[in-house]
Amino acid sequence: METSARTGRPHVTARTAAVWAVLRRELDRQAGRELTVLDVGGGTGGFAVPLAEAGHNVTVIDASPDALAALTRRADDARVADRVRAVQGDGDALATLVDPGSADLILCHSVLEVVDDPTGVVAAIATALRPGGAVSVLVAGRAAAILGRAVNGHLKAASALVTDPAGRAGPRDTLLRRYDAAGATDLLTAAGLEVEDTQGVRVVADLLPAAVLEEDPQAVLELELALSNRAPFRDVASQLHLFARRPAVTGLS
Repeated sequence: METSARTGRPHVTARTAAVWAVLRRELDRQAGRELTVLDVGGGTGGFAVPLAEAGHNVTVIDASPDALAALTRRADDARVADRVRAVQGDGDALATLVDPGSADLILCHSVLEVVDDPTGVVAAIATALRPGGAVSVLVAGRAAAILGRAVNGHLKAASALVTDPAGRAGPRDTLLRRYDAAGATDLLTAAGLEVEDTQGVRVVADLLPAAVLEEDPQAVLELELALSNRAPFRDVASQLHLFARRPAVTGLS
């Protein structure tokens, strides 16, 4: 498990390992560059602060002032406050908060299932990216929600998730929608983004008792990584992670 050189805190857990593996690959690809990163719905900075510690400039947009206050404290503790900027705002207002073509990397984790207009948010992300820039998108998986309710005896809710166009379990569902890999891919490609990688996140981590997670977290982490890109395991993960890129401009003289 990786830790911060400054704080000794872990960056990677079984629940985030697959996402960090893809982000590390992009950071390696951009080695030597100081990236401009935008974290939409980044909350208390679980991704933003480690990226700042890696030498990048990160703006976190979040609707919660409490979360942003915690982010600021976390950045101060890690001594990267000069690289982290907190902006209070809603994902649906992204187009008004970010300059076009200003970001090298955008994180949009657990946002598209709760905003009013996911199509508009993705369009704003595509506009905010520089040509060649990339976006990391994390969304709730429909299949996992169906299976989770079914095995817990909530069969009506499971059936609703199967038939509801948005993948909701009913009017009391806290999420506005859930995705499968094809639906999430279509959402990104419609905005002109090219999906490079799709994987499952929390394939087994959410299924295991706490005692198992605590007994051998490294083994759980390794199993998560081994299953994240393999069908059918990827498709029944609690979350789906898509990594996409705005095409670089070509053919210009």
